[in-house]
Amino acid sequence: MGSKNKLKRFKENETFKNVIQPTREEVFDDALNLKGNWKRNFFKNDHPLVLELGCGKGEYAVNLAKMFPEKNFLGIDIKGARFWRGAKTALEEGLNNVLFLRTQIELIDHLFSENEVDEIWITFPDPQIKYKRTKHRLTNLEFLEKYRTILKSEGVVHLKTDSEFLHGYTIALLHALHFKIEYAHHDVYNTDTAPQEVTGIQTFYEKQYLEQNKKITYLRFNFSLV
Repeated sequence: MGSKNKLKRFKENETFKNVIQPTREEVFDDALNLKGNWKRNFFKNDHPLVLELGCGKGEYAVNLAKMFPEKNFLGIDIKGARFWRGAKTALEEGLNNVLFLRTQIELIDHLFSENEVDEIWITFPDPQIKYKRTKHRLTNLEFLEKYRTILKSEGVVHLKTDSEFLHGYTIALLHALHFKIEYAHHDVYNTDTAPQEVTGIQTFYEKQYLEQNKKITYLRFNFSLV
C-alpha cells in the first residue's frame, strides 16, 4: 500500500464514528473514559463484549457482528490503515455492534476493567517462532494473565491459526497452567465438530492458506482450573 493511500485512510478513519484512536497518554490516563465503560458509552447497550486482537482488515470482527447481532464486537489493531476496510464496510452495511480501536494489544489491561470482557478472538497472529520474539507471542504467559484479568470468570479465548507451532505451544502452556481447554482441533475444515463461527468465516489470508493446502487449527479455552 502506497504512503498516499495510507494517509488517505488515516484521514478517513478520523471521520468514522466506529473508530477510536486514543494516544498512549490518553490510554494510561483513561482520558477518554474508556476503561469499564465500553458497553454504556460506546455501544449503548448491555450486550456481551467480544474483542478481536490483531484484527487486521477487520473481516472477522465484521462477520462475527453479522453472525451474532446480540453481541458487541471490538476489533483491535495498531495498523489503522488495515482495519479501515472493516470499519468502512461496517458503516456501509449499518452494523452498529462493531467498533475498531487503534492501539497496541499489550495495553488492553489499561483499556478494559476486570471482568468487563466476555470473549476474546485471536485470529491468525504472527506465531513469533524465534525465541527472542516470544514476548510478542499473543498466547504467552504475560498475555494470558492480561486476558484472565479482563475476562469474566466464564469468559473464553478463541485461537484460530494456520500455525501448528502456535497451536501446539498454546495447548502445552494451558496444560502446564491447568487451564481448561474446551475444544481443540488441528484441522477444522476436516471435521464436522467445528463451530459455525470457525468455519463459516474466512479472512483474505485464510483463503490463501487453504488454497495452499495449509491446515487451519482452532482452540477454545477458559481460565477455570482443571
